[in-house]
Amino acid sequence: MNPMSVAVQAGFRRGWIELRQSLTNGMDLFGQFFWPLLTLVALFFMRNGTFEASGVGLGSLALPGVVGMLIAFTGMFGIAQYLALDREDGTLLRAKATPNGMVGYLVGKITTTAGLIGIQVVLVLGGGALLVGGVHLDSVTAWTTFLWVLVLGTLATLPLGAIIGSVFESPRTMGFISFPIMGLVAISGIFYPITSMPGWLQGLAQVFPIYWLGLGMRSAMLPDSAVAVELEGSWRQLETVAVLGVWTVIGLVIAPIVLRRMARRESGANLAVRREKAMQRAY
Repeated sequence: MNPMSVAVQAGFRRGWIELRQSLTNGMDLFGQFFWPLLTLVALFFMRNGTFEASGVGLGSLALPGVVGMLIAFTGMFGIAQYLALDREDGTLLRAKATPNGMVGYLVGKITTTAGLIGIQVVLVLGGGALLVGGVHLDSVTAWTTFLWVLVLGTLATLPLGAIIGSVFESPRTMGFISFPIMGLVAISGIFYPITSMPGWLQGLAQVFPIYWLGLGMRSAMLPDSAVAVELEGSWRQLETVAVLGVWTVIGLVIAPIVLRRMARRESGANLAVRREKAMQRAY
């Protein structure tokens, strides 16, 4: 059998094992599902509000955006945290020393992260539908739109997570990147329509995939009447495909280059230095 195929198959198996382990570990469960549960609480308090005079419920508007936000947030931070942690404890160095080990490693992390995205989406979608209602996934077209936005959004964000994770050598330094990402969430129309924001913020939000993930999910999950609160009064699905597709291509082109450079820099000496710094912080 082709050695590359063996590495890919091993990566899938590793990913599923890690996913099962993360679902049986208390700390992992807390870390993965704290924010989804917190967003459900926020949706609960928004359930009776409406957007201006449109009559569209804020909770119903926010739920699809929250689903899109979780795809982006978990896609970027999930794999980035794995990379940062595994660089510090030597897992990445061991993968590098194994024939085709980096391929299997990355396939495994992508499998684990994609699985977590799917579980979080099901949790928030099901819980949100019970809490705020307004979800209209009642046709083949709606489900088709939901699935292609989910898949394309995952493909657009996972490579970005790999790029972010390759930049930060320690998981303790990754907190810095959370602030600009949370800022993007705030201006991307997740909890409140983007049409209520200044024009320059609307333009900035449309550069990044978070806004388009939210818009794509709203186009799948909300009735046609809700499109009135969107920019241009349109779901803009072609633009959604284009922007998410561009981010996918950018990520898939840049991520392998960055990861190869990161792997080349990994050595026993660098690992020892990072461990020494970690011990100094511990004491």
